[in-house]
Amino acid sequence: MKFLMICSYLPSALNFRGKLLEAIQAKGYEIHVFAPDLTDFADELNQLQQLGYQVHEIPMQRTGTNPLKDLNTLMEIYRLIRQIQPDVVLSYTIKPVIYGTLAAWLAKVPKRFALITGLGYAFQNVESGKRSIFQKLVHGLYAQALKHADKVFFQNPDDLKLFQDMHLLEANKPMVVVNGSGVNVQDFEVMPLPLNEQSIVKASFLLIARFLGDKGVREYAEAARIIKAKYPETEFHLVGWIDDNPSAISQAELDTWVNEKTVNYWGKLSDVRPAISASSVYVLPSYREGTPRTVLEAMAMGRAVITTDAPGCRETVSNGVNGYLVGVKSVDDLVQSMQYFIEDPMLITYMGQRSREIALNKYDVHQVNKHMMTEMEMI
Repeated sequence: MKFLMICSYLPSALNFRGKLLEAIQAKGYEIHVFAPDLTDFADELNQLQQLGYQVHEIPMQRTGTNPLKDLNTLMEIYRLIRQIQPDVVLSYTIKPVIYGTLAAWLAKVPKRFALITGLGYAFQNVESGKRSIFQKLVHGLYAQALKHADKVFFQNPDDLKLFQDMHLLEANKPMVVVNGSGVNVQDFEVMPLPLNEQSIVKASFLLIARFLGDKGVREYAEAARIIKAKYPETEFHLVGWIDDNPSAISQAELDTWVNEKTVNYWGKLSDVRPAISASSVYVLPSYREGTPRTVLEAMAMGRAVITTDAPGCRETVSNGVNGYLVGVKSVDDLVQSMQYFIEDPMLITYMGQRSREIALNKYDVHQVNKHMMTEMEMI
């Protein structure tokens, strides 16, 4: 039996789906992975191969909508699938879901599954009813591809409802909501909270993200500027990188935040645990997510969370229990929530403990993977 996973970014196969692939391999499946740009990720490629997986390069632009290049992507995926003849295909992120699912259908793969991990730029502001030509094209392609999936997985109920409301799914299409990608609670263990000189828990904040506008990076930086004017000792950590995306922040913006000492910039980290350990409250002011993995990692390590009352984010926080939910794009809400922690450090300890409990009970990666494998009839 052969299992194929199709993705657009090879590190995610290891970092977000590694435990799922491991569990499927343990069931006796031969594992294949399709991804573009393998030469850019030599370390991840080597790790996947060391695990016994067969990794195949496909031509795919992560961004951009050149129809000839996208047609080439579809045809090459089809060719490789015909060569490998997998029994099960799971695709995630936009282009793999669209072209991977269509190719798997054309190649008559017996079981075809799509995982919607987040909606991103193609679904920005669609609730207003105004869609760009690009968005209409992507949505139409989604609808065609998902017709040929046996089951569609979502990481939050809001995304599922949006797909239904936009008629991107047939009424009788099997659909399942899973608790994100899960988090390995053994790898992300509780770490001591940072203390100040008086041995009191210190309010220090952290955001880990691709530097996109819709991740709320600008709101985070502005809230940091306001807080530091009143509480100059407060630390604001920032981890991530500038992405090739229409909504990416500029290098000049990042340089300004760093030069003005608004944020302590760590760069892009392959292991985020040191940054989480150095902080006491995790902040993600995103406009929309699937289920944010960084929030789950911070929760597993016993950190309180501030995130938005937005799809994908709101599921991770019980407001006032393990953190606070704030309005999308609301710098004022961010500042107010940060001040709660600064003025009452005991909240950090209490809410951090609740975060760990939620991570254990709801987001353990082994529970999430068991759910997905059951739904794919692989258990």
